[in-house]
Amino acid sequence: MKLYIVPTPVGNLGDMTFRAVEVLKGADLILAEDTRTSRVVMQHYGIATPLQPYHIFNEHQTLHRVVERLLAGQVIALVTDAGTPGISDPGFLLVREAIKNGIEVETLPGATAFVPALVDSGLPCDRFVFLGFLPHKKGRQTAIRQLADEKRTMIIYESPYRLVKLLEELEAVLGPQRKVSVSREISKLHAETVRGSVKEVHDHFAAKDVKGEIVVVVSAIDDPAAAEDEKDIEQS
Repeated sequence: MKLYIVPTPVGNLGDMTFRAVEVLKGADLILAEDTRTSRVVMQHYGIATPLQPYHIFNEHQTLHRVVERLLAGQVIALVTDAGTPGISDPGFLLVREAIKNGIEVETLPGATAFVPALVDSGLPCDRFVFLGFLPHKKGRQTAIRQLADEKRTMIIYESPYRLVKLLEELEAVLGPQRKVSVSREISKLHAETVRGSVKEVHDHFAAKDVKGEIVVVVSAIDDPAAAEDEKDIEQS
């Protein structure tokens, strides 16, 4: 009995690892956030393992049945639509329940959208905080205000439909010169990373139709490079 947590590509199918394919082929069952999306990946790599839905809307009902199958000796792999399960995706509850029941859990290294976005940003990578998706409504303004004094590089996931609004909110709270980097469509044909002040990046995306999955990286309050830029602006 074993539960594998298997990352899948965030964009380019060539980013799948050899070991991920091997594990998925050898599993008794693959739990997939969206079986239609995952089936494209499985067909691409000739993986014929049965797929079963496992997503945020059914994980509580499905959880115990999956654990029972694991305890019966099956090998089960969990995948999400893209990236590593558990990172702003279903997975945490299943991992916790498997560990509670003495089931071996192994997470394969692989694709996660925030890592390339963080490194591409040019902002400090030695200390950072991953915030995932901020609240859509209740608690959103409180969450954004709390970013003002953060001393680590901040990573936020956002919908393309709310990106411009998020940048406006960041500008209002952090100031127009705070440094940000926005990456979208990571590893895909139309991948784009835009870096600059909050105002500059806002103006760029406000003038276009934003598409794709979005990662926003925000500089810390005491980022030396950002502080130097702000000092130069004040002196000019």
